[in-house]
Amino acid sequence: MRLVIARCSVDYAGRLTAHLPSAPRLILVKADGSVSIHADDRAYKPLNWMSPPCTLKEGTGEEEGVWTVVNKGGEKLIITMEEILHDSSHELGVDPGLIKDGVEAHLQELLADRIETLGEGYTLIRREYMTAIGPVDILCRDAEGQTVAVEIKRRGEIDGVEQLTRYLELLNRDPHLAPVRGVFAAQEIKPQARVLATDRGIGCQVLDYNAMRGIEDDKLRLF
Repeated sequence: MRLVIARCSVDYAGRLTAHLPSAPRLILVKADGSVSIHADDRAYKPLNWMSPPCTLKEGTGEEEGVWTVVNKGGEKLIITMEEILHDSSHELGVDPGLIKDGVEAHLQELLADRIETLGEGYTLIRREYMTAIGPVDILCRDAEGQTVAVEIKRRGEIDGVEQLTRYLELLNRDPHLAPVRGVFAAQEIKPQARVLATDRGIGCQVLDYNAMRGIEDDKLRLF
């Protein structure tokens, strides 16, 4: 990972245009090729970013100080450096991935054992399908034979959708698996996460933990 702190301006040109005026910012260049620009607020969310696969070209000569990031769709992120305050690179290695709590781990186990919960004709390929950026919770095939990657959370929020998006971008580069679509599965899915997932073509599945464990609903019934 490369960390650059610089006074810079940023222009995005693609499906829309956006401009960040000059200010000190943190630029992250990750091993997967992604580039993201951060301010000293907004928690984890970047001001602008380019997801992989993309290429970064650092300008020389008259273009020195201009970084141009281009993705496969031809969209551009142009970073104009005015002053670099810090520039360092660090080798982080392969991340072991997020260790899930007991409920998430059990949900994964239950869904793998009852993969038909996702739909009739689904078949399991494997749990914890390892990729270069971490394990996909469940990899399976639907009734038409298309590969499906499933990300499981106890509470489904935007960061889970972002995580699944990164997995899908990587998995769809594998000709033996592509095309791969995604399913975001959780006991509860936040409205913002559902909107983002739908916008990215990712399906959403609400999981009933008790029903999957075979426990009757303990609510009072008339009959």
